[in-house]
Amino acid sequence: MALVCLAGLLGFDLLTSPDIRIGGLMVAVPALSATFLPPRQVLFVVLLTLPSVAVAALANDTLGTEAFPVSFATVALISVASVATASVRQRRERELAQSRWVATVMQNLLLRPLPRRLGPLSISSVYIAAEEEANIGGDVYAAAVTPGSVRVMVGDVQGKGLGAVEVVGYLLSAFRQAARNGTTLEQLPDFLDRSLRDELDEAQATSSDVPDSVTRRRALEGFVTAVIVEFSEGEDVIRIANRGHPPPLLIRQDKVLPLDPMETALPLGLGDLRAGRQHVDTYELAVGDRLLLYTDGVIEARDAAGCFYPLADRVARWTDRDSDEVLDTIRSDLLRHVGARPNDDVAMVAVQRMA
Repeated sequence: MALVCLAGLLGFDLLTSPDIRIGGLMVAVPALSATFLPPRQVLFVVLLTLPSVAVAALANDTLGTEAFPVSFATVALISVASVATASVRQRRERELAQSRWVATVMQNLLLRPLPRRLGPLSISSVYIAAEEEANIGGDVYAAAVTPGSVRVMVGDVQGKGLGAVEVVGYLLSAFRQAARNGTTLEQLPDFLDRSLRDELDEAQATSSDVPDSVTRRRALEGFVTAVIVEFSEGEDVIRIANRGHPPPLLIRQDKVLPLDPMETALPLGLGDLRAGRQHVDTYELAVGDRLLLYTDGVIEARDAAGCFYPLADRVARWTDRDSDEVLDTIRSDLLRHVGARPNDDVAMVAVQRMA
């Protein structure tokens, strides 16, 4: 493209009257090529631009004038600067690509993809990070197998950005450790709460010398809403522990039923404000039933008129679709509702009991 522009400018200058001089525009070709070409190619453009400027000056009878050395030196200076700019740009692009690759690997290690099948449960998931360049944010989901049961957790960390991702790491580590330790569902929320507060307190202590650090801010104000579901093999029920999280939706044939907790509980990280045994709700989960877990980034997404996204009403239209299709449809419909990328992270997990 740069060579075409250069040839076009030179040809136009040679074919038109000497009174019309556009040879000076050739200086823009190396400058523009520096924005998208590598340094060697920019240098090649420069080596063609300089003689083209001289040829244009010869055709316009300005080669022997006193102004020509000045204009030619200007072109040469801008050309050298263009090559240097291309070199800097290429180096920055490589550094940015390397940083993105490292971030992607770390994020994928932190938020592992959910398995498609765990025991009698089929699992589908969707994640939309609020940060455009990120794979994950403050929302979290995870699955774990314990002796005789399968657990799925969906959570939402207060805030977003790097601080929220840090808290996500704490929560996931505690969730997996609890599965290995054989922690019961009744004990699990309290275990997660204590582990999270311990990690936040340690983060606060280690970052006390940096008052404005992300880690310290998260340690001072971090908490997590979460819902944990457990399905035990050989049973027709699912057990749910909810810590301040939006209620799951039970999709049974053509009905959509919100499973509100019988007792309210504080989010994880605030357990020191009210101690007590975690209440666990039990619901029937027949073969073919589905459970939709989601974060408040879904139901609090607003359209241009300020209306929230009506998740339950929309899902009721798509009960005849499989879990993957339902989540894909919700994703597309949510983006249309918002009209842009959501302002908050979005996580959705559909769990279906198979035969």
